[in-house]
Amino acid sequence: MPAPETHAPIHDSVPEVCAIALTPDRGLRHCFDTTRRQDTGRYFDADPGVVHHRVDTQACSKGLLKLHNMITSPLKWLASSTDSAPNIPTSSYHRILYSSKMASQVVDHSKEETMKVKITSKSHVKPNKKLGRRECQLITFDLPYLAFYYNQKFLLYKGSNDSFANMVGKLKDSLRVVLEDFYLLAAKIGKDEEGVFRIEYDDNMEGVELVEAIAEGISVDDLTAEDGSTTTLKDFIPWNGVLNLEGLHRPLLAVQLTKLKDGLAMGCAFNHAILDGTSTWHFMSSWAEICKGSHSISIPPFLERTKARNTRVKFDISLSTDRQSTSHCDAKSAAPELREKVFKFSETAIDRIKSIVNTNPPLDGLKSYSTFQSLTAHIWRHVSRARELKAEESTVFIIFADCRKRVEPPMPDSYFGNLIKAIFTAVTVGQLLGNPLEFGASVIQKTIEAHNAKAIEERAKEWESAPKVRHSKDIGVNCIAIGSSPRFRVYEVDFGWGKPESVRSGSNNRFDGMVYLYPGKSGGRSIDVDITLEAGAMERLKKDKDFLLEP
Repeated sequence: MPAPETHAPIHDSVPEVCAIALTPDRGLRHCFDTTRRQDTGRYFDADPGVVHHRVDTQACSKGLLKLHNMITSPLKWLASSTDSAPNIPTSSYHRILYSSKMASQVVDHSKEETMKVKITSKSHVKPNKKLGRRECQLITFDLPYLAFYYNQKFLLYKGSNDSFANMVGKLKDSLRVVLEDFYLLAAKIGKDEEGVFRIEYDDNMEGVELVEAIAEGISVDDLTAEDGSTTTLKDFIPWNGVLNLEGLHRPLLAVQLTKLKDGLAMGCAFNHAILDGTSTWHFMSSWAEICKGSHSISIPPFLERTKARNTRVKFDISLSTDRQSTSHCDAKSAAPELREKVFKFSETAIDRIKSIVNTNPPLDGLKSYSTFQSLTAHIWRHVSRARELKAEESTVFIIFADCRKRVEPPMPDSYFGNLIKAIFTAVTVGQLLGNPLEFGASVIQKTIEAHNAKAIEERAKEWESAPKVRHSKDIGVNCIAIGSSPRFRVYEVDFGWGKPESVRSGSNNRFDGMVYLYPGKSGGRSIDVDITLEAGAMERLKKDKDFLLEP
């Protein structure tokens, strides 16, 4: 049995004046030096023996000054033993980012006890057979995602004839089998002797974390509202606000299975430094395939990621993360309130948008505009209008593009890892709104067409010469960032009790302008568009009948 991890005394690393993020499930998260205006680059797990506090709803308003005093009085309470740490009630949990100058207090009402989710057990799942020691280098396409958060997916299933206990048993048994092929998800992040990040697996590691929970007062319909914020889903998905860098000391995949009044909620948190969306849904489909009775998966993962790129990159992640974390904390202190909504575009609406865009086809020899180019141009245009931006302001369009068929040599669809690249373009709002819809589609099309093997190679070399880790929120102003894909067959992930009623991305990695595209549950060419926007802009977008092409 492996020896328990040890943690350095927390007060040896914390600056005298700092802001602290307290999270409901893992305690102290970031340590931010307000004197130097930079993050310390340190992240702490709240294992037994490490300071861990939770803040009561009522105590938030009454206890802020007390909390301020605790934080700014040379952290005497942190430097002491946990036995003498303040006893703060834990009935309703919040995250607090707190400035020593009391400049801002950001309260995240993510754990109010309206959902009444009770954790009943935690366990770990390993591959079904011994695999020995395995290692896999993180490559240029993986490394930037160390500063992102765990990628969260949420799937909702209606009840079946099986009991919850039987469903959990089948999911565990099939997970053990599928991990024989996808063993990298049962591994940890490590470094080799030269300090290069890699994935490390051995049979003594704990494997995938699996949480069982009960929320029998909640129905499937309660969790499928289009206007439902992902805040309401946080109780159902593990590891909110957890950086991928923390894969150094925690599992790379966590799954929570929650029993509902009339169904099952499955929340997954994947380490985004290990895999992208294509690999995520390849794994989920393979897991479902085994759970339904197959003895082996139909498409094994291609695990030789160095075939895509084999440059060894050594860099100090903490230096890059400092900059990202600083911008994140500074932005968060003054961040506007965000809203989320899933807009459902029917086949008819999709066809109409594409028809409008292609009324005047490209004149420069390019092919007609695709569904993706047409729809995203439509989104970009209407969101920019809803934001009420000035004509001279810039707006940035970002696509997290799959590079499997663009790199040289091309990689198979089964390539397991990150093989995506953020590509972006910018125009003024006046250009975007002052021209027909096909203008935006043309800009997007040309940006995608320019993202060829040569461009990917040049950008990779540029990054490798001066590695920087930035969060997607730092890419550009007034942005629209497109993630996920309507090509992912998310509604075919059937574990044996039917197709999911709903598929969502969690609250991690969301910001003003983040858009997730999923196939519509109604099938065909319908597409669900999951948008996060500033509250005012969202209200205006919801009232824009031309956006959904309503009569």
